[in-house]
Amino acid sequence: MARRSVADIEKIWSNVEGVKKLSDRVIGIGPFGVGLDGLVTWIPGLGIIYSVGAGAWLLFQAARAKVMPGTLLRMVGYLGVDAAASEVPLAGDVVDFLFPGHLMAAKALQKDIESTHWVEANGREARASGAHESHVADMRRNPKLRRIVYLHD
Repeated sequence: MARRSVADIEKIWSNVEGVKKLSDRVIGIGPFGVGLDGLVTWIPGLGIIYSVGAGAWLLFQAARAKVMPGTLLRMVGYLGVDAAASEVPLAGDVVDFLFPGHLMAAKALQKDIESTHWVEANGREARASGAHESHVADMRRNPKLRRIVYLHD
């Protein structure tokens, strides 16, 4: 397995940004927006295929980024509401059109990435060498960071 790097995490963040905009912000109207998810919901079958596919892709990216379990559960909740709404005739299409589930899930993933101190090392080796303490100190100096993830674990 190839070792993951900070550049890989930055690429995940960037890709998620693209899906966020495509799904729920192609057309922005102030704080509101409509994207491909809301537009294709009106086409039978295609809406649910897109919604579930984009949601699965976001969850895959979350797994690659080693998000915290709470973030993953929040993402599943947003995406579940988005997909379930599609199943209710007509009213569900309206909810799916207005509910930015992919946007909310993507933002949760990006927030998790931004609150993590990413280290291109192995955690066990960092602890054995004493480098872990300096990583903890780096994290504590930045109030936005909540956890450390060793990318080579």
